[in-house]
Amino acid sequence: MKFIFDDPTFSYEALRTLSYAPYGGADVGEVLNTAYQITPGDFESWYTQWHALADRLVARAAKFEQSKQMLSASQNYLKASNYYRSAEFFLHGNPDDPRMLATWQRSRDTFQQGMVLSKQSCEVVAIPYEDTTMPGYFYKVDDKPRPTMLVHGGYDSTGEELYFQVAYDALAHGYNVLTFEGPGQGAMIREQHLGFRADWEVVVSAAVDYLETRADVLADKIVLIGISFGGLLAPRAAAFEHRLAGVVADDGVFSFSFADAFSARGHAMTDITQMADKLKQLMTQSANVRWVIENGLFTFNAKSIAELFTKTADFTLAGVADKIECPVLIGEAANDGFFKGQPGMLYDAINAPKTLMKFGPEDGAEEHCQMGAINYYNQRVFEWVDGIVK
Repeated sequence: MKFIFDDPTFSYEALRTLSYAPYGGADVGEVLNTAYQITPGDFESWYTQWHALADRLVARAAKFEQSKQMLSASQNYLKASNYYRSAEFFLHGNPDDPRMLATWQRSRDTFQQGMVLSKQSCEVVAIPYEDTTMPGYFYKVDDKPRPTMLVHGGYDSTGEELYFQVAYDALAHGYNVLTFEGPGQGAMIREQHLGFRADWEVVVSAAVDYLETRADVLADKIVLIGISFGGLLAPRAAAFEHRLAGVVADDGVFSFSFADAFSARGHAMTDITQMADKLKQLMTQSANVRWVIENGLFTFNAKSIAELFTKTADFTLAGVADKIECPVLIGEAANDGFFKGQPGMLYDAINAPKTLMKFGPEDGAEEHCQMGAINYYNQRVFEWVDGIVK
């Protein structure tokens, strides 16, 4: 699905930004007008245009707030949050760039401003985790104990984005929701400098422990949802954390090993130095390769491409997926630009009750994580979730 840009990475990220329009995270004209002003493949141009749009919406929100139009102010703050998220997306090549932290903080702050002014129940929470805490948002339908979705992102998503992608629809379907950021994500990597860890069950178990303390959660009806790279992390957690009623992998990922990924693309891994040199060359030619490597170095706290390959080596579900006991839903997008073929690999490795849910062009949902048709995807997901917890 080509959207505005010939470059597939810019096309996908622009589509991703627009995909939250049904949930108050964007407006069509704003996205189109901004995207058409971006120089294709230029990370600086991407940052400049999205950041300028977000700033304009914050100014607009402040005016509405001054005139006591709180709903309108809330709507503009929430859109600004998504636009700041998008602006920050390609800045990870230089973690010392002050714009990265400042822009991400603006995304978080405007989201929280927007939620405070909205009528939606949204509780900012701190989940105890080892010697620190993980940031999260707890959303609830009412004060009744309810089945609860436990949701985390993947390689690049933020806790704020998960409201638009999952929580909004989950609430409409009658579920409470806890979204959170683990190591390698959101505030955990940007403020605490904690990178991804392969034993993700430690992360999820801390979140389940927290949910069990809440009177508004039915502790035997917690369903874990992992987005993108989270489509590996969530099944990994479910293999060892057996208090989950079910797990959703959106989309399913079997291996996140960089060595596996580049070997699958025909690049021999006999010499890591040669591979690193080849990747550095590709980074000058491909926005996708550049972003994947730069974001990997950032989120895994790797000092070199060679170290990144080493740190990702254990992120595989080989010998792990067969330990899952709860029902598993695996999404598969026909045109997944990141993990094509991997949902089927994950499906084949699972012995527990399992469903492989495929989406294609006829659904408008063929892109990674069904961007462009999130509403239809969520309808299918919550139909499945209803079947295991209601």
